Amino acid sequence: MNKALLTSTILALSVITTMTTSSAYADDVKSATGFTIQSTRFKEGDKINPKHFWNQFGCSGDNARPELSWSGAPKDAKSFAITYYDKDAPTGSGFWHWVAYDIPVSTSKIIPTEIPKGTIEANTDIGKPGFFAPCPPSGRVHTYTFTLHAMSTDKLNVPEGASGAIARFFIENNTIAKATISATAGPRK
Repeated sequence: MNKALLTSTILALSVITTMTTSSAYADDVKSATGFTIQSTRFKEGDKINPKHFWNQFGCSGDNARPELSWSGAPKDAKSFAITYYDKDAPTGSGFWHWVAYDIPVSTSKIIPTEIPKGTIEANTDIGKPGFFAPCPPSGRVHTYTFTLHAMSTDKLNVPEGASGAIARFFIENNTIAKATISATAGPRK
């Protein structure tokens, strides 16, 4: 059996296992009353300061992840995941700037300079793991959303090196509650 076929088979079996054993599917997820996420850098609907943009594609920011904190997680949460998404990116499907999972349930804050021990950063739409701050195209305003997922499991079994889409599939299929905060960036000149 060639390597590509073996990898595809393992990935398919992992997806099937997750689908059949998951305790919560994305369509069944409700926003939990009192489950909130906030940032010290911006409030819901605020504009992100250009000094915090990415440092590529014509932007010259510090590319620093904002401090994020949360409260009111469901009692049955076993871990957390966070995604950062630009719904307005001109790709036809938006742009995923950050995907992190297996965040310990004892965590209630992420600081700009480090992630909690045990947290795994998945590949983003850049094709590598890590946090990539906003850099909206010139003349356009984009909306960026952090989504905090309360998870039904303490560890996701995402295959090593999987795409961000596969990691998000595992996240969505194990999410029991969500909390979001959004801000805008742009237009830049």
